[in-house]
Amino acid sequence: MAKDFSSMEDSNRSSNPSIHDVSDPQRRIVLRGGAAAAVVSLFGPLAGCATLGAAASGPKLGFKGIPIGAGDKLVVPDGYIATAIAAWGEPIGVPGNMPAFKYDASNSAADQAVQMGMHHDGVEFFPFEGSSTRGLIAINHEYTDDGLLHVGGFNNMNAEKVKKSQNAHGLSVYEVELKGSNWQMVRPSRYARRFTMDAPFTVQGPAAGHAMMKTAADPAGRTVLGTLNNCASSQTPWGTYLSGEENWMGYFGSGDKLTDHQKRWGARKDGAYQWDKFDARFDAVQNPNEPNRFGWVVEVDPMDPTSTPIKRTAMGRAAHEGAWVGVTKDGRAVVYSGEDSRFEYIYKFVSRDKIAPGGAKANRELLDHGTLYVARFDADGRGRWLPLAHGQGPLTAANGFADQGEVVIKARQASDALKATKMDRPEWLTIDTQTGWVYCTLTNNSSRGQPNQPGVDAANPRANNTMGQIIRWKDDGDFDGAGFAWNHLVLAGDPANARPEAKGNIKGDIYGCPDGIRFDKRGVLWIQTDAAAAAMYQGEFKNIGNNQMLACDPVTGESRRFLTGPTNCEITGVTLTPDGTTMFVSIQHPGETPSERSDPAEPRKYANWPDYRPDGRPRSSTVVIRKADGGMIGT
Repeated sequence: MAKDFSSMEDSNRSSNPSIHDVSDPQRRIVLRGGAAAAVVSLFGPLAGCATLGAAASGPKLGFKGIPIGAGDKLVVPDGYIATAIAAWGEPIGVPGNMPAFKYDASNSAADQAVQMGMHHDGVEFFPFEGSSTRGLIAINHEYTDDGLLHVGGFNNMNAEKVKKSQNAHGLSVYEVELKGSNWQMVRPSRYARRFTMDAPFTVQGPAAGHAMMKTAADPAGRTVLGTLNNCASSQTPWGTYLSGEENWMGYFGSGDKLTDHQKRWGARKDGAYQWDKFDARFDAVQNPNEPNRFGWVVEVDPMDPTSTPIKRTAMGRAAHEGAWVGVTKDGRAVVYSGEDSRFEYIYKFVSRDKIAPGGAKANRELLDHGTLYVARFDADGRGRWLPLAHGQGPLTAANGFADQGEVVIKARQASDALKATKMDRPEWLTIDTQTGWVYCTLTNNSSRGQPNQPGVDAANPRANNTMGQIIRWKDDGDFDGAGFAWNHLVLAGDPANARPEAKGNIKGDIYGCPDGIRFDKRGVLWIQTDAAAAAMYQGEFKNIGNNQMLACDPVTGESRRFLTGPTNCEITGVTLTPDGTTMFVSIQHPGETPSERSDPAEPRKYANWPDYRPDGRPRSSTVVIRKADGGMIGT
């Protein structure tokens, strides 16, 4: 995600009590100080990467870890080959419309509408009939660096530049095939699609047709054009792609007079991308309901090129990083998600109905009916899922929630009312299907414990939390359990740091700011990092180097470095072929500047990966990783 901490949304001003105020007072004595040492002592037996209930099955990490990364290059272990494909600007393969990428940024908005978007993030491989050599890639494009995107960058911004930026956002579906030992894009392909800000999305669930979703352009409140600031991804058991609309509020200009509703969602006077100056839809003064139409989990059927994507409102409106599906013993879907914003929440949605055989079409309404919950983490290692259900507790018309549609549109306000736990930027999640534990990265929160900000608590135990942590929980009985047990998998950091809150308790190779995370079928936990360019290589990050991806053995607790990226990139998004012999990883914003916006006069100031052309510019890209001997990744 965008990591400009000076502008990052921080809008939770609720009076929710800390964990200490809702938990056993005897526990407060242990945790009151907030020192990392106390936390490590409390959770010490579980620190590193140990998984409860996991059975030893032999060594999982069959590669030698690589050194800390530095410089404008991508590095993987000996015996592995990494190749960049599908970089920003590559034609995705729409038949009859495949404009080549122009290295001087002179591609038009129309060109960009059928090219790979910018800032690759969540990525999923959808095989053809179980194949590990051919299938589809679905991927999202989180945001844009307009200094690289346009000739002249933000200088002389105009409607054409805004449209090009809008077309560089959204989602892509493209076809890939392994030929010999090399993966390549298949072009043209009947499956190739781009979902830009002009793509229609159907609205389903309790907010569909709600008064707060209606606009002059869409008086029915049931069709939204586009999806934006999409971040993480997952693949559902019925074969669809889920992605979250993350920090979308920054795209809107809301003027000088903000409502309480707008303030709670981080509205600002002017949009950060100038869309509001050239596209009235993003002028929230003129169109105050338009922001309510973003912040949803979106679902795409990549295998059906005629399908219309859906915004799933039953799972609540939030700064969704993504959404991840577990399956109960009786076959219902349970979807976990978090908000990538400081002091926001973790959610769970339990479907009413069972997953039906027959794939996407048979489950088109599955995620429209069920119960949404928000998490409360107590200091005694227990937690509770609090229902976000109209008419229950404080969620009544008298308190500003007229119906369930308003509850999900105002999911933050509803969670405030239920006194849910304010978390340190909950980002990616993953489910260990071997044990039933759910893992969530809490990337960082430098505001924790600062003046006039929430203090430390058991789940978020470090003040000025620059390094982040990984938390995990197991629901009671099944994924639909009302309560859960929780603990920390690891506190990220560097033991060489002087400040106790930045040391961490990693066993193995060090890292900071965990973000992307995924279990593979062998039970290896892959961890990706997202330290900001403004923080890297200095201070508490001086020993950590470029952002990286590590493999964690949940049996031994060891973390081992597998990949380091080029200068100032983020490592995010990972998926594998069914046989585990090919891995796809997203490399986002190589060469990012400390301000997150490149100088158009110096596009190669920090990086020039992956093309290294003298007239080029850094490009986000999908990276394909294989073992030279054709074996399974990580063995």
